[in-house]
Amino acid sequence: MAAATDNLDQMPVVRDLADFDRRSGNLLERLVFNNRLAMLVVCAIVTLVLGYFAATRLVLNASFEKMIPQSQPYIKNYLTYQKDLRGLGNALRVVVENPDGDIFDPEYLEALKQINDELAVTPGVDRAWVKSLWMPAVRWTEVTEEGFRGGPVMPPSYDGSPASMEQLKQNVARAGILGSLVANDMKSTMIFVPLLDKEPGTGKRIDYHGLSRVLEEKIREKYELAHAVDAAAAKAPTGKVKVHVIGFAKLIGELIDGLIKVMMFFGAAALIATAIIYAYTRCIRSTALVIACSLVAVVWQLGLVALFGFELDPFSILVPFLVFAIGVSHGAQKMNGIMQDIGRGTHKLVAARYTFRRLFLAGLTALLADAVGFAVLMVIDIPVIKELAITASIGVAVLIFTNLLLLPVLLSYTGVSASAAERSLKEEREETRGKGLGKIWLFLDRFTTRRWALGAIAVSAVLAAAGFAVSTQLSIGDLDPGAPELRRDSRYNLDNAYITGHYALSSDQFAVIVKTERDGCLKYETLIEADRLGWALRQVPGVQTTVSLADSVRQITAGSFEGSPKWLTLNRNQDVLNFAGQQTSVNNPDLFNIECSVMPVIAYLSDHKAETLDRVVEAARAFAEQHDDKDRAFLLAAGTAGIEAATNIVVRQANRTMLLYVYAAVIVLCFVTFRSWRAVVVAVVPLAITSILCEALMVMLGMGVKVATLPVIALGVGIGVDYALYLLSVQLAQQRRGVPLTEAYKNAVQFTGKVVALVGITLAAGVITWAFSPIKFQADMGILLTFMFLWNMLGALVLIPALSHFLLPTEVVRRRRFARVASSHATPA
Repeated sequence: MAAATDNLDQMPVVRDLADFDRRSGNLLERLVFNNRLAMLVVCAIVTLVLGYFAATRLVLNASFEKMIPQSQPYIKNYLTYQKDLRGLGNALRVVVENPDGDIFDPEYLEALKQINDELAVTPGVDRAWVKSLWMPAVRWTEVTEEGFRGGPVMPPSYDGSPASMEQLKQNVARAGILGSLVANDMKSTMIFVPLLDKEPGTGKRIDYHGLSRVLEEKIREKYELAHAVDAAAAKAPTGKVKVHVIGFAKLIGELIDGLIKVMMFFGAAALIATAIIYAYTRCIRSTALVIACSLVAVVWQLGLVALFGFELDPFSILVPFLVFAIGVSHGAQKMNGIMQDIGRGTHKLVAARYTFRRLFLAGLTALLADAVGFAVLMVIDIPVIKELAITASIGVAVLIFTNLLLLPVLLSYTGVSASAAERSLKEEREETRGKGLGKIWLFLDRFTTRRWALGAIAVSAVLAAAGFAVSTQLSIGDLDPGAPELRRDSRYNLDNAYITGHYALSSDQFAVIVKTERDGCLKYETLIEADRLGWALRQVPGVQTTVSLADSVRQITAGSFEGSPKWLTLNRNQDVLNFAGQQTSVNNPDLFNIECSVMPVIAYLSDHKAETLDRVVEAARAFAEQHDDKDRAFLLAAGTAGIEAATNIVVRQANRTMLLYVYAAVIVLCFVTFRSWRAVVVAVVPLAITSILCEALMVMLGMGVKVATLPVIALGVGIGVDYALYLLSVQLAQQRRGVPLTEAYKNAVQFTGKVVALVGITLAAGVITWAFSPIKFQADMGILLTFMFLWNMLGALVLIPALSHFLLPTEVVRRRRFARVASSHATPA
């Protein structure tokens, strides 16, 4: 085998450094290895500096606006009129439940008052728009013989007495808030808490994690008896309540809490990777160096992220896992090459340089492909995904230095243990005789023969066809109720289920913005059109009801005429409409803005599933196309469901575009590396089949294409091409020297096959730990990436030889090589 391997490498065994020409190799090799000490000093300084930035400046947070596609037309409309739509943006809904009775309980109401006051003074809360039983803005109105009567729902003279409690019961009934601020069973009430984007005093963005902790510590733990050791130890004046909280800020807080737990998985991934590498090498020093260089890459990546002013969020927190896994996989390739050379007797420095020569270009191309897989995520018009693409590209870029340059230099000093090198050489000889792993390589060699190649291609075609048929059922957006980012039994989703089950109006609001001239929202024509839009939306399956200024005006008009149902209409008289508008500004000021130029038509949806949102968007869009004119425009969309609908539209558009870009970039990189369209086809076909099967797996697991899962296929393609780059580079080099395909593939798989399998297992081990994350979208990503890494590995080992039989026979490879050589030496006449 030594002879065969020497022929493979075309690099002589050099036992003594005096016999090695230090001036050999390309410029980069000479620059790196002839200045090893300087290289180590520079890397150590950079590691210390970037480690300091990572430790002191890195922030874990999330932003509401970064989670939405800001250049999408619907989102542009929302952001333009955001200040006029206070109740339709980023808000919390805090429900306080009395588990032992109803809300007409003095102890319960006292606890509710204290919770209300705590929330109102919490930094980041838009106090003017907070709604609850204790806020004077929540009012009741009734028609009497003298005219309208009204006031705050909570009587100003409330003192907890039976008389004041009876008055409160009447006011709740007259206010029409049953199902919105008061539960249908009257066992709980809601506090609606709109949030600002920035704290007014400091101008800083809201710290959602901090706000979530405030809700837990100052609200839930303080007022729930369940969180006290016993009744006497409870901090609240009573333990008579349970608190349920939903909203974007709370969701992000839950995600960040989960992320802190996820960081423990990073340690688990590191331990698993260490165990896998050591099991392969049985060499402590080389294993430690591979893991250390990968950890250095993570430190550099986090330091650069902090230096450039980026933050870690629930999406980008996964990047260090990927950077570490990719680093370990590339490090394993370098270590394997050096170990084989040392085992044949080559000096450790020469072995490091030989490995650098053989694998640097393939490794660089593979990392560029990885970077492309991340970079194409920039086409997704969602800031949080763009930042993920940037931070991940930074991570891949630092791997070029830490794992392609630094690691070979370090191994040139340490080498590998003599026992490990001897063991590697012994295993290599046994594999040559078909023992041990050699049995697997001999089996894989069969796929270079026509019969086995046809069988592999046929099976792959059947799998691809079946996978494609299943993948056509792939949906865009969320498929489950609640927050799909978290598991169904999470506290947030349990709170959401309680609120959905006890309140008539859901938190899934889809609002159409009606824009008119100043004072135009109270014109009869505008109100009648808004009313027609509300009626059209109510006909859509999944819409519970709609609310708009037209509904309030109609009710107040009827009240102005002794409550006669004959007047429950929109009056053409402008004075009547103006009076109704004035009354609405007191009772429901969030139904139009101060200038009366913007008003929302709000549809309350039964859920935010993709098909529900699609139906509502289509109905609203069709209405807008037919009814827009010079006096008014119907603009989509606001509300939580409106924002999610816009996000789904962006994801749907980006899904295929992203795949097109990533495959185009991978094809270009493969062509630059192999200089053969045939080799490009051989490398890319297994990736395409894996992409199809991954989409089919998403359908079977009940996953939709959304912000969380969209990056997975691009990453799987960008990282998955690494296998083909390493295998084909060695195989084609053999074939260009005239080695038959079967022998060329045998040498290639023996030289890199073990490490290709090692890379697949290591990459999968780096992300499979995500499957145990409390954050469901991370678990989904872990499952999908593990599938793609392993399936890409299997596809490379089986389909590359099968496709090579038809596309890359040795005579074709040699003929093309000689043609290029002849062309390069030809002189013009």
